[in-house]
Amino acid sequence: MPARAMDGTCLAKLVKLAIPLCRAVQCQCPRAGPGRPPDFDDWKIAVMIMAATIKRRKSKSAQYRFLHERRHKFKRWLGLKRFPVRSTYFDRYAQAHPLFEAAIVLQGQWALKEHVTTASAVAADKSLLWARGMPWHGKRRCKGKVPKKLHGVDRQADWGYSPYHKWVYGYSYEVMTTADAGSVHYPLSASAGLASVSEHSSFPPKIKHLPKRTRFALLDSGYDSNAIGDAVEMDKNGRPTGHRFVCPPNERGLTGHPRKSTRGHLSRAERAARQRRWRRIDFYRSPPGRQVYAQRGQSVEPLHDRLKSLFDLNPRVWHRGLENNQTQLLSAIFCYQLLLRYNHTCGNRDAQVQWILESV
Repeated sequence: MPARAMDGTCLAKLVKLAIPLCRAVQCQCPRAGPGRPPDFDDWKIAVMIMAATIKRRKSKSAQYRFLHERRHKFKRWLGLKRFPVRSTYFDRYAQAHPLFEAAIVLQGQWALKEHVTTASAVAADKSLLWARGMPWHGKRRCKGKVPKKLHGVDRQADWGYSPYHKWVYGYSYEVMTTADAGSVHYPLSASAGLASVSEHSSFPPKIKHLPKRTRFALLDSGYDSNAIGDAVEMDKNGRPTGHRFVCPPNERGLTGHPRKSTRGHLSRAERAARQRRWRRIDFYRSPPGRQVYAQRGQSVEPLHDRLKSLFDLNPRVWHRGLENNQTQLLSAIFCYQLLLRYNHTCGNRDAQVQWILESV
C-alpha cells in the first residue's frame, strides 16, 4: 500500500522516530547544577512538545489538553508511571529550547548518514515574525511605559529590521540548511531569539556544525564580514577547512575597489585580510560564483515559506515571551526535520510532507 494511502495516524511512528534522538541529546547535554533531578526527563517532555507541535496546537493549554486526552498512549510510549500535571508542562515547556537546538544539529547529522539529503552547499538566513498582541513603540519601550489603551503587549519582544520584512516587533529564527540543487533542503542547525538579534552574533556558533563535505556556504549581505568569512574558510590554527564563503558584499562604503588606508602603511595581517576579502568578492561576482549563489534563493528562502505554512507561523508566533517562542520555533524546525526523515523512510525523495500532517 502506498505511503500516502495509509489508514490511521502516523503519530506513533513519529514518536518512535523521535525518542532515540531526544534521549541521545539528553545524554550529550546532561543537567548540571544544584537540586534534585526533575521527576520527568527532559527528553520525555521534548517528545510531548513535539507531538503537540505536529498537531499544531498553538496555545500551551490546547497542547496540554491534546496530550492529556492521549495520556495513556504517551505513558506507554515514554515509560511514564504518571502523567505530568499542567503546571509542570507549562514550566518545562519554557526550558526545552536548548534540547531542541541540540537535537536539530544531531538530527541533521543523522539525516546525512541516512542519505536523506546532500550537503556540498549550505545556506543560512534569518526570518522575522510578529509578536502576539499590539506592537510596542520603540521610544515607549525604552522607557518601559505601555499606553493604557495598548492591550496584550508582549513585553519581551523587540524591534528588528530586514529588507524583506521591514520593521517587525517580535522574534526571529535563523536556520542553516542544505542547498544542493535536486536534493531535499534539510535544516542542519537553527537558533531562535529576539527580532533585534544580529546575524553577526547568531551565525558564528553554527559554523562548527558545517559538514566536512560542504564546499560552499551561501549567505546574504547581512552576513558580510571578514570575521565570518575567515571562520568559515579557516580553522582556529589558520588552516583551510575546504569551505568557501560566498556572500554578496555589503554596499556600505564599498567603492568597487580596495580603499587606501588613512595611515601610511598596512600591517601584513591587514593586507592579508583585505586580499582574502577581495578574493571572495571577485569569486561571488564571477559567473561560477553567481551560478553557485543562485542555489541559495532556491533553498533557504522557500524553506522559510514552507515552515511558516506547515506550522501556521505567518505572520505571528504562537506564544508570548522569549523562552516560550524559542521552544516553539525550534520544535517546529525539529518537527520539520522529523517529517522529512519519515517521508524518506516511506520511499519519497521530496519535501512534500503535508500528507503526513493530515494523517497524524
